[in-house]
Amino acid sequence: MADALDPPSPFVLRHRERIAERGESGRCLDLACGRGRHARLLAGWGLRVIGFDRNREFLGSLAGKTGVEVVAGDAEDPRGLPFSPATFAIVVVTRFLNRERCRDWETLLEPGGLLVYETFRDRQRELGRGPRNPDFLLGRDELPTLFPGLDPLDHREGLRETPRREWVAALLARRPD
Repeated sequence: MADALDPPSPFVLRHRERIAERGESGRCLDLACGRGRHARLLAGWGLRVIGFDRNREFLGSLAGKTGVEVVAGDAEDPRGLPFSPATFAIVVVTRFLNRERCRDWETLLEPGGLLVYETFRDRQRELGRGPRNPDFLLGRDELPTLFPGLDPLDHREGLRETPRREWVAALLARRPD
């Protein structure tokens, strides 16, 4: 779970220009946003952002104060999300994984939309903190395979030293026009 003081992901920051440019034309979704570290960041870039999470307390800290619209719900709900397909220019997902829902999340992107995804690799267990359940940890080179309808633009995996030592996999991918 993200701490209120956690800085944004370096991978998200690396793609600021591309995210901001694409996000100007539509809405952005921070899926399973937690305390909203990325929702706040994107809103600070002047983008229209929805923070979606099941934790109403976390959403309450975002609502009305940050320029982020909040929607409560469960990203793991097998009935799907309360958004129509092709609704978002940007979908950001960090520190969250549900393999069964990835194809559903892919459909949320409008043509040309960008997915920015980062979560833990299975090697995170070596560090003695973070998820231990294999359902919440990616195998090597697994992340791009979870979004077969998207074109990968940047895929990175490895041990990241800052802002916190973590084994991560990250993907920037685009929905074809």
